[in-house]
Amino acid sequence: CYVYNKYTFGGFQPRFPHMHHLLAVLCLVAVVYKLTILLRKRRDAFRHMEPFPGPPAHWLFGHVLEFKQDGEDLYKVVKWGQKYPYAFPMWFGPFVCFLNIHHPDYVKTILASTEPKDNFAYRFIESWIGEGLLVSKGQKWFRHRRLLTPGFHYDVLKPYVKLMSDSANTMLAKWERYAKTGESFELFEHVSLMTLDSILKCAFSYNSNCQTEGGTNAYIQSVYELSNLINLRFRTFPYHNDLIFYFSPHGFRYRKACKVAHNHTAEVVRKRKEALKQEKEPGYIQTKRNLDFLDILLCARDENQQGLSDEDIRAEVDTFMFEGHDTTASGISFILYCLACHPEHQKKCRDEIMQTLEGKDSMEWDDLSKIPYTTMCIKESLRLYPPVPGISRHVTKPLTFFDGRTIPAGCNVGTSIFGIHRNPTIWENPDVFDPLRFLPENVSMRSPHAFVPFAAGPRNCIGQNFAMNEMKAVVALTLKRYQLIEDPDWKPKIIPRLVLRSLNGIHIKIKPVDYDV
Repeated sequence: CYVYNKYTFGGFQPRFPHMHHLLAVLCLVAVVYKLTILLRKRRDAFRHMEPFPGPPAHWLFGHVLEFKQDGEDLYKVVKWGQKYPYAFPMWFGPFVCFLNIHHPDYVKTILASTEPKDNFAYRFIESWIGEGLLVSKGQKWFRHRRLLTPGFHYDVLKPYVKLMSDSANTMLAKWERYAKTGESFELFEHVSLMTLDSILKCAFSYNSNCQTEGGTNAYIQSVYELSNLINLRFRTFPYHNDLIFYFSPHGFRYRKACKVAHNHTAEVVRKRKEALKQEKEPGYIQTKRNLDFLDILLCARDENQQGLSDEDIRAEVDTFMFEGHDTTASGISFILYCLACHPEHQKKCRDEIMQTLEGKDSMEWDDLSKIPYTTMCIKESLRLYPPVPGISRHVTKPLTFFDGRTIPAGCNVGTSIFGIHRNPTIWENPDVFDPLRFLPENVSMRSPHAFVPFAAGPRNCIGQNFAMNEMKAVVALTLKRYQLIEDPDWKPKIIPRLVLRSLNGIHIKIKPVDYDV
């Protein structure tokens, strides 16, 4: 379709000179079509949210400009919740709207269902963690949940407590220099390394030495980078488009961080598969070491004797590598911070722990149930600083709440766990640290959905017992060894990422425990 012409560049010109006009028209039609769909989506969202008044939104940016990323954003959502009870709409750009719910009676309705995670925010992390339990839906989610549940049976979790204790003691030994100097130090970095070390030992029988090797851990840095970039993409509505984000500088950084994370998990799986070539029978595995999560992942079979594909295995490993260390790191860091700020509760925990451990330097399975006051302090910290401050679902059928208000299929519903945990209609003096809220007689007077740090219902966190065990073990061994002291110069500026973090870190001081006092 080209003819030679000596007066054109390169000697060729199109035989159809008006082709570029046709292409321009087609592009214009495509843009108009896409814009029409988006405008219809915006109109429908306004109509669906009519029963739910909320804070005024900018016509283009929605509520995005209200969030300054200054450590006050989550508290702003709580204030909105006081003005708009139960639920209110939140707009992220001109076309994306979530119904934000912040009351147990509302959250019960959505969490009791098997509705999938939303197809907007969670879509941004699929290229990192794949379609693992966190984001999968339908029969795939149901099958994977059934196959992986044995990996969290208490018989599997029991031997993990010793491994968690070993990882915690490695971290605490490194803290001796801070105890000698009395200088303030940042918790999250240390705790992240410890929880990564712990999940690798427990779930994957992989000794990484990540706590003792020098330099910054590349995997942890990649998780931090990915979390920030996913949050940025959610807040920047042009980045909602895959093509725009892909060719942006942030998209390049995202792919680079993804590669680091994937290489890390691929190495773990590769080494295990090599070992399993010589260990064909699960019984033989157990004679060498404890059966772990990765064993169950690789050997799982459904009723048709079908296992998980290589892609499925990688997705679940990526999911549990991230969720098994980053969420617990957030939880433990804020627990230690809360105890540093409340020495009277810290002392009660320490007295209980000393009596339980009786001089031991390691926690054991039976010890976990012997520290009820410490457990209440852990839960109170999880209430004030939930590691996952919010989750969201996509409604596939009409959903009616207890007060008669309804949302139709196709809506996205966000559950503000932070908002529920700070709701003053549920919790008296919600910003006060009070572990006695979790005395059995007080718990029985509240809705079971008033405290949901691990979500609730059929899609609750499959690893919540693992996480609670690790938090108990780490807190107990830390308080046995050190007295935690608040640093008034460093108040955390909390921000919602994939997990709860602090803009300026989480700082405390420590000193050795004086056993004579």
